[in-house]
Amino acid sequence: MKYGYLGKSGLRVSRLCLGTAAFGSLPTKEGEYGSISEQEAFKIMDAALDAGINFFDTANVYGGIGHRGRAEEIIGRWFAQGGNRRERVVLGTKVGRVFEQDELDGPNKEQGLSLYKIRRHIEASLKRLQTDHIELYQMHHVDRHVQWEELWEAFEGLVRSGKVDYIGSSNFAGRDLTRAQSAAQERHYMGLVSEQHGYNLLNRFPETDTMPTARELGIGITIWSPLARGLLAVDVSKPSIRPLTVDAQMLLENHRSQMEQFSALCRELGEQEANISLAWLLANPAVTAPVIGPSSVQELEETLRSVEIELDATTMKQLDEIFPASRELSMFKQT
Repeated sequence: MKYGYLGKSGLRVSRLCLGTAAFGSLPTKEGEYGSISEQEAFKIMDAALDAGINFFDTANVYGGIGHRGRAEEIIGRWFAQGGNRRERVVLGTKVGRVFEQDELDGPNKEQGLSLYKIRRHIEASLKRLQTDHIELYQMHHVDRHVQWEELWEAFEGLVRSGKVDYIGSSNFAGRDLTRAQSAAQERHYMGLVSEQHGYNLLNRFPETDTMPTARELGIGITIWSPLARGLLAVDVSKPSIRPLTVDAQMLLENHRSQMEQFSALCRELGEQEANISLAWLLANPAVTAPVIGPSSVQELEETLRSVEIELDATTMKQLDEIFPASRELSMFKQT
């Protein structure tokens, strides 16, 4: 495994981050995300550690409809087995989404952020995770109704108390990152160290805003949905071993020609589609780590190959031709 720094911090994390969104989730209909049982989740996490993956990502809402928080509970029970599991993991979780069995009630249960909500949600996450601290606490979405003075008061308090080490964001626009860091600087605080964002070969729009802003500010980028809901992990010319998610099916309807060209290129390179997709992300200096979501130990082990692949200039150009940058980015490069 290879490692890099998480943004401007001195924290070193693996170039692949283990995602846990499907841990304990319950499928609602055919083609939706499948469930990863607790037993299988334990195997995947053990295999990840053995492979050198020290960076795990979760959220207080992961676990499936009606069972939000289950993913954190599974991780907590895995930690409780001992064997230095907790000590070896850089753990990130999230706050800000609303879910059924929220610890809060009344109007403050609604989606969003506040000092009131953050302090209560961190305690619930720590309890589910069976730990006394979290390395990376991330805002799941921006809340423009709340002032940064309030948010930094909440997060600084968690850091000072030892319950959290670093603060990150998710789904922030460039202007939100700039405002957050400006407010932190006024308080003489380090601010955000990471931003988790949706980005992949089929979604290059973040290159126009969030990614260049994050890199300029020294914020590391972690990637959710690096394989476009699984579509970038399959050869569309062959029968799929498992059904595509509904989201992936919709993407395929709009991008079949590109996907056929992509699979042809991967066959020429002798590599799996998923690994080329991840290697392309890892070649971007703004990217700290894609968040991968293997459903089995075998999938995890196959994905490790992506860290070793170095794409040459010719292959990068071919990928740009198959998956052109967004029109906005093309116009920006011309000016």
